[in-house]
Amino acid sequence: MGKRIDFYDDPDAPAPNSLVPSVNVVVTNTAGDILMIRRSDNGNWAVPGGAIDLGESLPNAGIRETLEETGIVCEITGLVGTYTDPRHVILYTSNGEARQEFSIVLTAQAVSGEPTPSSESTEVQWVPRDQVADLKMDRSMRLRIGHYLDQAVKPHIG
Repeated sequence: MGKRIDFYDDPDAPAPNSLVPSVNVVVTNTAGDILMIRRSDNGNWAVPGGAIDLGESLPNAGIRETLEETGIVCEITGLVGTYTDPRHVILYTSNGEARQEFSIVLTAQAVSGEPTPSSESTEVQWVPRDQVADLKMDRSMRLRIGHYLDQAVKPHIG
């Protein structure tokens, strides 16, 4: 498996060669804990997510990606924001894709299932809100989770 390398405002970043609409989902349980995965491609912690497939709606992509990566079935409940900063480039070493960031971040409530790792996640855990900041993650993921935790009235548009 190749690696994922995130660049932000880095002159050494490769020039983007793709733009792929994707979704991330901040899933919570009844205790308010956040569902987090440790990514298998870079070892960083993140909320579940991935590319939106042709013929698929944004909410359905979020539900599918969450189930595939975590074993948790969720129900979409809202919007954290949009993240399209062209200074954030994601390099996938397996195929040379250099993707410009394009992610829509949703909120969801867990419905059923048990946290279960997948080929995309080496660990899956419910993390108390006050402990999420202690996890190793990319700045873009930290920003997204921070916007969620700030409980802003309006979604982030960026």
